[in-house]
Amino acid sequence: MSVFASPRFLPNVMWADAASCAATGALQVAFTGALARLTGLPAPLLLGTGVFLLAYAAAAAFMASRRTPPRTLIGLVVVGNFGWALGCIALLMSGMFAVTALGMAWVLAQALCVVVLAELQWTGLRRTRGGTNMAIA
Repeated sequence: MSVFASPRFLPNVMWADAASCAATGALQVAFTGALARLTGLPAPLLLGTGVFLLAYAAAAAFMASRRTPPRTLIGLVVVGNFGWALGCIALLMSGMFAVTALGMAWVLAQALCVVVLAELQWTGLRRTRGGTNMAIA
């Protein structure tokens, strides 16, 4: 059986999304000042997005834990993840902040991570289209 065909594929991707957002959000909240100095990103932006990521991580974990993954919500997550990546690129291209090399790496790593997760989520949604039973054994 292909890993993509597994009934656990989509929930596992959502768990990965939840974990990555929880880790990033926790770092941004716990070390706002230090990250602001190291990245050149404004502390309020880091703190605000960190809090958002923690709340999102809880929502993603909720979706991952459902017996039947909520397809509509996960579809919104796919759109949101692609939007987050576009926002990251726009932030860097805007030149609004004196972002350091580490700041560019921090933002680009987030963009890359969410694009990969969005693609995996989209793949999982496509593989489960048509009412395929997604019950978790």
